[in-house]
Amino acid sequence: MALVDVTSAADLDALLSSSSFTVCHFWAQWCEPCGAMDQLMREMAAVRPNVRFARVEAEEVDALAERYEISAVPSFTLHHNAELVDTLEGADAKALASKVQQHFGVATVIPPAAAAPAAPAAPVVDIETRLKQLTTQAPVVLFIKGTRDEPRCGFSRKVVAAVTDTGMAFETFDILSDEEVRQGLKEYSNWPTYPQLYAGGELLGGCDIILEMAAGGELKGALEGAAAAGKNATAARIKSLVSSSPVMLFMKGTKEEPRCGFSRKVVAAVQGTGMEFGTFDILGDDEVRQGLKEYSNWPTYPQLYAGGELVE
Repeated sequence: MALVDVTSAADLDALLSSSSFTVCHFWAQWCEPCGAMDQLMREMAAVRPNVRFARVEAEEVDALAERYEISAVPSFTLHHNAELVDTLEGADAKALASKVQQHFGVATVIPPAAAAPAAPAAPVVDIETRLKQLTTQAPVVLFIKGTRDEPRCGFSRKVVAAVTDTGMAFETFDILSDEEVRQGLKEYSNWPTYPQLYAGGELLGGCDIILEMAAGGELKGALEGAAAAGKNATAARIKSLVSSSPVMLFMKGTKEEPRCGFSRKVVAAVQGTGMEFGTFDILGDDEVRQGLKEYSNWPTYPQLYAGGELVE
């Protein structure tokens, strides 16, 4: 079955209503990786007639881009009986094939042209920046050997149990899966062993300290306090950033090299006013990228601020 071009919201609604399984590719003419992903979509469409594969030119069909909060291309939406069941951002052929198989039971052979990633979803960052992103990805983050469900050492198992008993939500990172993080975090935290528990982006302690706090009934309060302090610090940082220039644009990429078509369009529009403006690349700072969504109550990028206020 051919790849369907969708040119309006009505077109997509009609397609969704007539198909049990639908995969939609949001693309742009200027984005080279979209071509490789189109090839993968055509390969899938040729062998799986029970799934409809469609493409939407994201910058031309604004209604659909806004409906599904598309902020970069290529992006994909997966639908079952017209309901959105999953999304994917970036030219990741293996991830798309995996999601199609997961939701629709469709195994796919990835063509050679699409198998290699054409472009990363985010720029390569140095280890210190990456560690900051990891330690602030959630209010409470635990670095352990193994996973929360399957700790791979007794110390990790004990700390997972202690944090779980507080009732607080937390994320984990398996340091056995990434040697760069495993070694780098020791220097970053000035703490030589694992597990390591972070709250609000700050190291709370290792195994002995965490277990002592848990035994003394202090762990939950310490996590709550540190997480709240971290959240307040992030909010203060964001407030400073949005006011760092009379006109401030938070975008993917830089003024000189926007990394998505939406950012490119907004940069051109603001430049067209003749006003000076600052920019901030949200791809390089996940703390700001996630925190600004909550601060502004606006889920997508770019975001433009004037006088410290969001221009809607």
